[in-house]
Formats: sequence, structure tokens, C-alpha cells
Amino acid sequence: MKLKIKYNRLKGGLYLLLFLALPVFSYGSDATTALFQKGNQQYAKGQYQQAVQSYQQILNDGYQSATIYFNLGNAYYKIDDIPSAVLYFEKAHKLNPGDEDINFNIKLANSKTTDKVIQLPEFFVTAWWHSFILCFSANTLAALSVLLLLAGFGLLTLYIFSNSVGIKKSSFYGGIILLCLGFISIFIANRQVNYFNNHHQAIVFSSTVTAKSTPDATGKPMFVVHEGTKVNVMETNANWIEIELPNGSAGWIASADVKEI
Repeated sequence: MKLKIKYNRLKGGLYLLLFLALPVFSYGSDATTALFQKGNQQYAKGQYQQAVQSYQQILNDGYQSATIYFNLGNAYYKIDDIPSAVLYFEKAHKLNPGDEDINFNIKLANSKTTDKVIQLPEFFVTAWWHSFILCFSANTLAALSVLLLLAGFGLLTLYIFSNSVGIKKSSFYGGIILLCLGFISIFIANRQVNYFNNHHQAIVFSSTVTAKSTPDATGKPMFVVHEGTKVNVMETNANWIEIELPNGSAGWIASADVKEI
């Protein structure tokens, strides 16, 4: 399993723009970068437990990115902690859903879990829409929106001050098109964030869990799930949560049995 050696996969031009206009997206402190590189070196040497500690320290310091989650998931996978590997691959997926490496590793880790739940098919239009809005990360879409809007306003500024009819015409229509694309990117990013906000999911961490019909220990047993299984969180009731499997089965389990993505 290969590591990612950068914090994100935005292109060089977007890096420059974000550095100049949006410093919040910068790489972080030198100490964090050094800790990240240390984790990568430990992983390369086969020191997977130490790599876990290094990556986890970065998260404990308040930093998070798809790359850190991805590398942490790889380290957990190497020490055969499959529930933790699935958890951090899924966290990486939420930040960068279109990344092929992340999606591949999710499938790889899921192949190691006990439960092989078949997901109910989505309506084809819904499935297409979800695939469309999850092609890029929200950060990539946000950065692309900034580029398109700046370029669009730049062309409209050229339209205002240019004396050439040809330049005024092309800059006007070009600016309008770029502005429209920028707002479309913002809309897609908003839909992606809304999608993840409305899909509360968790990973089962207890070896075997029996879902109940009601949120108490005396409820009727409904089905059994095992560690590493991803479930949808439907409702919370005190120390219990109602979960739903991809096949539609639903029941209540103790909230301590899972960790939310």
C-alpha cells in the first residue's frame, strides 16, 4: 500500500492561489510537516505502530486532511487493525471522495471484514448525481470556484476598459461563462457538503454486536454485525443509536460499539 506524500492533491496553480488569497489552506507549521514526514519514514521502514502514533499526533494537534487519514488508514491496515483502517479510509473519503487510491483501499479493507452486506440499488438518476458531486473534493471545488470567479471578473473588467469591439465582445461572453462555471462549482461543493452532512455513518468496533428492536438490552434481537462494518446512523437515544445496513436492515445498538466517521 503506497502512502501519499503531500497533504492534498490540488494542482500547482491552485496551491499558488490558495497561498496568496486563502492562507487557511496552507500546509501548516514546520513541526507538523516534520511529524508527517517522520510518519512516512517510519511506515517505509515497516515501523507501522510508530507511524500510527506520528500521524495520530498530527490529528491530536488539530490538523486534518485526506492524506493524513489515508496514510493513517494504511498504517492501521498493516498492523491488522481493520476497523481503524476502515474508519480512517472513510474519513479520507469524506474529504476527497473522488480519489481512486482512497476508494480502492476502502474496498481492500472491507474485503477483510466479516460482514459482506449487499447494498440496495439506487435509482439510476440518484446514483449518477451522487457520482457527479463526489468526483472532486470540496476543497478542490472551492479553489476552482475562486479561480473561475477571479478570471471571470478579470474578463469583465477588461470588457469595461477595452476600446476594441472584438475584445469587449469576447471578454464579456468569456467572463459570463467563467462566472457561471464558478457558481456551478460552488453549488456542487455545497451539494457535496450537504450529502455528507445528511449521511451520518459509523464503523463497528466491537467484535460482535447484536442489533435490538428497541433501544434497550431487553429488545428483540434483529441481526448481528461484526467489527469493521460501516453502518448508517439514523437516530440517537441516550446511549443507544439506531443503525441501518446498506441492505435496509435496521436496529438499535449501544453507541459505545461504534466510532462515527
